[in-house]
Amino acid sequence: MDAKIGKFFESVGTFFTGGDSIPWCDSDIVVGCEREVAEAEKGSTDELKSECLLRLSWALVHSKRSEDVQRGIAMLEASLPSTSSPLQMREKMYLLAVGYYRSADYSRSRHLVDRCLEIAPEWRQAITLKKSIEDHGVIGIGIAATAVGLVAGGLAAALSRKK
Repeated sequence: MDAKIGKFFESVGTFFTGGDSIPWCDSDIVVGCEREVAEAEKGSTDELKSECLLRLSWALVHSKRSEDVQRGIAMLEASLPSTSSPLQMREKMYLLAVGYYRSADYSRSRHLVDRCLEIAPEWRQAITLKKSIEDHGVIGIGIAATAVGLVAGGLAAALSRKK
């Protein structure tokens, strides 16, 4: 029980400090990846183009800018149907999960990370992301419980003043 309470307070602290274990990406890295994609479009192999696009997708979903994250999600969703390699499919699903996590769509993120873990149960990045998603769920429950407690306390105080 003490461990769960400690985990809850650690999660709340992480929530308020804005920290998570998923790396962030600066806009200069996004710009560099965009340049790389543009150069690859000028006659490189399909494999190189695909690698450059995957790096750009990674940079976008790890960006601090929500517009970049949304763009990364759109790129990844558009590329999934044509992905035949199981390894690339896993990578793209993980990156999509990161994008949805950064967009606060935790249920979608959780679904995708669970699919990744079905493919590779010991994948540390996916396990870390799943823990971050679960921590946000614990925080949400804690905030909701606090709100209910405050409302109930306010009602009790209001009723006691009437008497």
